[in-house]
Order: sequence, then C-alpha cells, then structure tokens
Amino acid sequence: MKVVVTGGSGNVGTSVLDALADAAEVDEIVALARREAGWTKPGLRWVRADVSTDDLGPLVRGADVVIHLAWLFQPTHDPVVTWRENVLGGIRLFEAVVEEKVPALVYASSVGAYSPGPQESRVDESWPTDGWPGAAYTREKAYLERYLDAYEPRNPGVRVVRLRPGFVFKRESASQQRRLFAGPFVPGALVRPSLLPVIPDVPGLRFQAVHSADLADAYRRAALREVRGAFNIAAEPVIDASTLAGMFGARRVSLPRWALRGPLSAAWRAHLVPASPGLFDAVLRLPIMDTTRARTELDWTPRHSATDAIGEFLSGLRAGAGTSTAPLAPDSASGRLHEVKTGVGSRP
Repeated sequence: MKVVVTGGSGNVGTSVLDALADAAEVDEIVALARREAGWTKPGLRWVRADVSTDDLGPLVRGADVVIHLAWLFQPTHDPVVTWRENVLGGIRLFEAVVEEKVPALVYASSVGAYSPGPQESRVDESWPTDGWPGAAYTREKAYLERYLDAYEPRNPGVRVVRLRPGFVFKRESASQQRRLFAGPFVPGALVRPSLLPVIPDVPGLRFQAVHSADLADAYRRAALREVRGAFNIAAEPVIDASTLAGMFGARRVSLPRWALRGPLSAAWRAHLVPASPGLFDAVLRLPIMDTTRARTELDWTPRHSATDAIGEFLSGLRAGAGTSTAPLAPDSASGRLHEVKTGVGSRP
C-alpha cells in the first residue's frame, strides 16, 4: 500500500509517519512538506511541495490513500494568506485525489470546525460544523467541511474520512506550538508549578486534548480500514481550570472573559503574541465531543490521558524541545529573535 501524507513534518505529521512506518500493510510513504526534513523512516520518501501552488496530480498518482494534514496557522494578521494555503490548497488536493482516482482521502478536520455547543454534555459527529466566524482557523476548517459535504456525493468512488481531534500535544511539538500561539516573549523555562501560583478560571475554559501519537494511531486506522465519515478524537479527562490547577499545584482565580481577552487583544494588535483574540473567543465556545464512534468503529483507545499529553508538552516547553524538521525545530535565542524581526503573527 502506498500512502501520501501532506504536512508530514509537523506535530501530527511526524507522528503519523511513525505510525504508518510501523504498519505492515504500508509499503511506501510519500511525505509532502514545504521545507526539507532532517529525518527518515523505512519506506519513507520526502518531497518538497506546497498544496496551494504545486502540481499535485503527479504527487498523489498511484496512492491508495492520501492523508491531508498540511495547515498554515500563521500569519493571523493576514488571513488571505492562510485562506489561500489552507482552503484553496485543500480544495486543489481534494480534486487531485479525484482526478488521479485515489480511492481514499483522510482529512484533518478539527474540534474547531464545530459550531459553539454544550460543555456539560457531549456532542457526536452530527453536531453542526459551522465553526466560529471570528477566527480564521475555525472559518477555514468549517469551509472545508462544507466543501466535503458536496464533494462526497459527487465522488462516491472516494472513501472520505474526517478526523476531528481536540488539542494535540507531544513533547517534540512544544517549541512549535510556543511559536505559533504564545510568541517569542513567553519564557518556556518559567512554565513550572513553583512559578505559577494561580490559574485563571474563565467561563467556557473547558477543552479536550489528545497525544499526537494516539491521534496518529487513529489516522493509521482510518487509512487502513474501510470506514467513512467523521470521527471525534480526544482522550480523557476533559481539561478545565481545576485540572490545570491540580497539575501546577496552583489555586484557581475566577476571572471574567474580558479580563484575559482585553490584554490578549492589545498584545496581538501590538504584534507581541501570534494568537488572535478571535481564536480565544472560539476556544471558549468549543463543544465537548463524544468519541464513541472512534472507539467502536476504529477500535481506537488512547494510550495517553489528556493530562499526560499536556504534561509532556509542558515538559518540552521548559526544555525548548523539538526535533529535526523545520516546523518542530527546537527553541533557541536566535530563533526567537527571528520571530521578532519578521513580525509576530505577520508571516508564515
């Protein structure tokens, strides 16, 4: 079996390549990435490609499955760039899959595609996927869900699977996620229990997480099994302020949303942090997902708890951890200086 993976050099992509390399059914893996990677696996071949500009037909030709993970989070100050890369690039790939008669497409959707929903009960995969209109990430994820809604009945010969994970963490992703969401002025070494005496308890701060390796196992299963449709992917427990306070040995302090959103908005407008206030708004409105379908139809069970995944990430953040791909490059003083020079939240 030949599997083509876009976005193979990122947080989820590197874990998916690991999982596929260990699968006896997979003979050949082609990993597409915009920049060269510094590591390899048996049967893995890297190809430099950008889904928004390159000719994708030859790259997916002969594949049994295409797994689409590539996603550009920045620049948050220029959503036209991310729309072109993520939405138009995704559509170009979906159509290349049809043109080259690839029998299966596995797409990386997200909990962020879901419309605001309940946090005290759980939603299954039938919950509306209209996203949150105030953030580019959620708009783009929702748009591609709409596109696939029309794409699937037009192309019944393509088996389409959509995975909708919660927040995805592992130790090696810490530096990348710090760059994408926190920015160069957050000292990772200071994110430790002894230095965080309080955790803000903001209305709506409840989310789900999963370890990248466990999500990769779900991708492997979705690629190899004759399943279709959407699957929610998340581990237990649901993370809230109480959970975080317990992890840090801190106490909770109740705050209104504006007490965090105001400073975040000012910092984003001043190019001090890359994460937009619209993304903050979206996070506080995410529904809590029911993962029954993944556990029954994919036989998927996470090996790590949600707190394990976050604990690994925090450990990696303190250590400036990463690995030898461009997106996952370890933290460094020169790298942080480059972030400042190129404009925080302004450039990919």
